[in-house]
Amino acid sequence: MNYIRLHIHIPAQYQEILIAELFDRDFDGFEQESDMLIASVPANLFDDVKREEIEQILFGIGEAELLQEELVTPQNWNKNWEATIKPQTLGKFYVRPTWGVPVDEKTGLTEILIDPKMAFGTGYHATTRLILGFLPDIIEKGDTVLDAGTGTGILGIAALKLGAGSVFGFDIDEWSKANAEENIQLNKVHNFQVELGSVEVIPDNAVYDVILANINRNALAQLLPALLRYLKPGGKIMLSGLLDTDEEFMLGQPSVSKLTYLETRQEQEWIALLLKS
Repeated sequence: MNYIRLHIHIPAQYQEILIAELFDRDFDGFEQESDMLIASVPANLFDDVKREEIEQILFGIGEAELLQEELVTPQNWNKNWEATIKPQTLGKFYVRPTWGVPVDEKTGLTEILIDPKMAFGTGYHATTRLILGFLPDIIEKGDTVLDAGTGTGILGIAALKLGAGSVFGFDIDEWSKANAEENIQLNKVHNFQVELGSVEVIPDNAVYDVILANINRNALAQLLPALLRYLKPGGKIMLSGLLDTDEEFMLGQPSVSKLTYLETRQEQEWIALLLKS
């Protein structure tokens, strides 16, 4: 699959706001620098109408400008990522690409290998970091986990390394499915099944101790009623891909009102919600 990458000059304080807007317009990869945001979207989901929408958003910000539009093919994607993705410590995890320096075992950190390619989920975005921070507090040995919108598979892999018994992940992006399966092999974890599609691919009669849904506000509102049918009584669900301004909206959803609210964690403008059935 080909991707379009937009190189946008934008001050750091406005980048998270723009990322939220682009999330809702099918963008699924972001690279942040001090005054630059590079955003990626499948080429077949980008057209003149979407370009005009983005230019209007940038005009509204006032200090932002689209500098370059670049077509990226699968053949040159790895080279781009190798130049930008570096190892990082996220709570109890050490996340690195295969070309990064391995973790020092003396640190006690759990290493996760992620070669992201085009899939979203490297740990560089606040929403991924928020859920990774939650996981050690909620995953129990033998848990069954549903990973909605699995991306690179990083969250499911982390859950398995914390002792979960199995993970079922799904994603509507063919590239994400392939990338997640590669990362599963890299991390030598087992019992992680990834399928292409949405809630319709979840096995019949399956129920899960934990559901992870790091997507975006609109997709979550649409998918939640179906997702919650697969949550065990007493099970926990984490929702992210949300701005702090989305909290009231999400907690007000009819399906969510049947759950017990446990906690909100925040990083910059982004939040993750933890709820229990």
